[in-house]
Amino acid sequence: MLNQPLLLDLKHFPVMLDDVIKICSPKKGYTFLDCTFGGGGYSKKILKFSQTKVIALDRDEYIFKIAKNLEKKYPKRFTFFHKKFSELDTIVQGQKIDVAIFDLGLSSYQLKNLKRGFSFKSKESLDMSMGLSTISAEQVINKCSEQKLKLIIKVLGEEREASKIVKNIIKFRSIKKITKVSELVEIIKKSKKKNYSQKIDPCTKTFQALRIFVNKEITELSKGLINATKILKPGGKILIVSFHSIEDKIVKFFFNNFSKNRSNPSRYFPKQDQTSTTLFEIYKNIILRPSKEEISKNLPSRSAKLRFAVRNKNKFIYPKDLINKFRNYLELESSYV
Repeated sequence: MLNQPLLLDLKHFPVMLDDVIKICSPKKGYTFLDCTFGGGGYSKKILKFSQTKVIALDRDEYIFKIAKNLEKKYPKRFTFFHKKFSELDTIVQGQKIDVAIFDLGLSSYQLKNLKRGFSFKSKESLDMSMGLSTISAEQVINKCSEQKLKLIIKVLGEEREASKIVKNIIKFRSIKKITKVSELVEIIKKSKKKNYSQKIDPCTKTFQALRIFVNKEITELSKGLINATKILKPGGKILIVSFHSIEDKIVKFFFNNFSKNRSNPSRYFPKQDQTSTTLFEIYKNIILRPSKEEISKNLPSRSAKLRFAVRNKNKFIYPKDLINKFRNYLELESSYV
């Protein structure tokens, strides 16, 4: 078991906590699935309501201490599992859940632990694993072909200057293996055109791409959404806080395409009664965002988007359209050369 006593003392900001609690209605009781436990912000708040139960999971072993402390405090109402949320259906053992919550992206503990390689400020090794990963960013950078690396950064990072960045990575690694975050940062900054009007760091998109690829985040999200929907009670809610456009695109498609008010794929097709094959009640395409006050206290929350959907009474049917729609991302993640 890993310990990080200094980082556990960091102030943790659960993103859009008030909005999440308002949608969840924990005062009514319910059984909650906290799919991304992290610093435990959502679980701690929910457990303050005496009739609630929380099943939490996280792939990151660094937060064991937080989870174990909560288990001691609420031994009958809180349970923690060290698993990826793609496996959430394996821990509930047939029981149904009232609410499933996903807070995607990095936690403050992961970002601020410079040894893990997520931060641009790090001078440590290129790791970027959130936990339970089979590869590191260092392996990806040094072993992938030029074509594969370009595809990863262009598709998963939505980086327009991927070609130049990758060419310089290949040039650098032909002389010396790239092992440190600082080395990759220097390569990216030398490759990118200076854009003084751009607010984000020039390394952001490349780092996003590598992190997504290392942790198979698109695959995890797709499986997590499907498995959470499978175990939701009729009337149960699934809430997703996402941070980049790919995540939000997947969540929006899933909620919209499998709701009772989903749009017809083409105006030339006759309208069909598809209510028996839907998974959610009427989906209102509402995006909740953090307040200016929250952003001022926790800057990383500025890109957060919160969406939620309500499960209907229909029998669960595997949503093949979701997999087919985002197959290009899934196939890219599953490949490693």
